[in-house]
Amino acid sequence: MPQDSLEASPSPRKRTRAGAPRRATVPQILNAAEWTFGTRGLKGTRLEDIAKVCDIPKGNILYYFGSKEDLYNATLSRLLDVWLTDADHWLSSDKDPLDGLRGYIEAKIAFSRARPEGSRLFAQEVLSGGHMVQDFLRGELRAHVARHVAIFLEWQAKGIMAPIDPTHLLFLLWSGTQAYADMQVQYEAVLDRTPLTDGDYETAVTTLMTLVRPLFSQPVVSGASEADENKTLKRSL
Repeated sequence: MPQDSLEASPSPRKRTRAGAPRRATVPQILNAAEWTFGTRGLKGTRLEDIAKVCDIPKGNILYYFGSKEDLYNATLSRLLDVWLTDADHWLSSDKDPLDGLRGYIEAKIAFSRARPEGSRLFAQEVLSGGHMVQDFLRGELRAHVARHVAIFLEWQAKGIMAPIDPTHLLFLLWSGTQAYADMQVQYEAVLDRTPLTDGDYETAVTTLMTLVRPLFSQPVVSGASEADENKTLKRSL
């Protein structure tokens, strides 16, 4: 994951030191909102709750965001920007396919680990009907998926990727990585440890790559470049 994405992760339990001015920046408010909305949902959250986390008056939040719904939308928008940026960075035609997929899976797992409330916030929104993100889902996300499907289809045309449905492959990658946030409590119960360890997250990446890697063992089609053939040969060894 790009480093600045992780640096923006919420730390809502931090308080301003005694005597410090009672104010908060927009990122601090959004961090607190992500944590609170992700924990309590839109209906279960009051602006007073977010203000308490920031240790500021409610009016300071309303100065930047006109309503709870405006703040909720801004919080979702920031999350979605990170997700799209990760995919655009890693799933690129100028990267080796397996290197790019590994980087993408690692970024998604890192996000689920560092910002689980953010992932749960989006999951709650979708499960409730996705009313606040319909424009995003039908517009920006659909175009985003189309861009990356085109890259997968290019790899398939070169004969370096198996003819699997690329859209459903993306669905699998989303669900397989975001589950480590959305289903964290379940995984901790099954593994009998809280929290999940470094090894658990590393195993998650390894397991997903074990499932993905065979998709790239196909022989290169006639007419592919020598460089493509060499890459495929190296992966098969």
